[in-house]
Formats: sequence, structure tokens, C-alpha cells
Amino acid sequence: QVQLVESGGGLVQAGGSLRLSCGAAGSIFKIYDMGWYRQAPGKQRELVAAATSGGTTNYAGSVKGRFTISRDNAKNTVYLQMNSLKPEDTAVYYCNAALGTTWALWGRGTQVTVSS
Repeated sequence: QVQLVESGGGLVQAGGSLRLSCGAAGSIFKIYDMGWYRQAPGKQRELVAAATSGGTTNYAGSVKGRFTISRDNAKNTVYLQMNSLKPEDTAVYYCNAALGTTWALWGRGTQVTVSS
């Protein structure tokens, strides 16, 4: 059974950096499209960054140039490098694995808090 486990969240000052990791145990990781989403209190969950199985990446406009998604298929892991963090980046960050539109799996989330 596939499971996604996020790590790397925490408290950081504005302007700082964090790297989130998401491991996909028990899976054929390389065939999944992977994404990072976030949900702030009182707001809807939103896509932050995605990396398809074919290597294409895309980003939300609010993080473009600051965040980088990458994947290591040999390690069954996807990363989100977050630089120049802002207080508005504060949210629970969720890892997502998907196969087209027919199957998707979510991790439990990791809290990122950016202090001003």
C-alpha cells in the first residue's frame, strides 16, 4: 500500500529557507505525477508546485522564483526547496501523488510557519 510521508517543516524567520521532503514508500514512484499543496487557516488548499512523471514542473505564481520542486526517482522522494520565505507562506504543506485524474493520494501534511 502506497504511503506518503512528509518531513522538513518548521518555524523559520522571514527571508529564511526550508526544504520539504516527501517519501513514497511501497510504490512505483517514477510513474506518479507529484505535487506540493498548501492550506492556510481559513483558506482553500492550493497547488504550490508540481513535477510530472515526465519531468515537467510548474509553480503557483506566488512562489515562482522562490520555490523549487525536484524529484529523485531512485529514492522515491520529491522535494520542495523554499527560499526567501514570507509570512504568507505559512500553511500546512501536503504532498500529493497522482495518476492522471483517476487516482490520487495525500500525505498527512507538515506545518510551515514563517515569522515576520
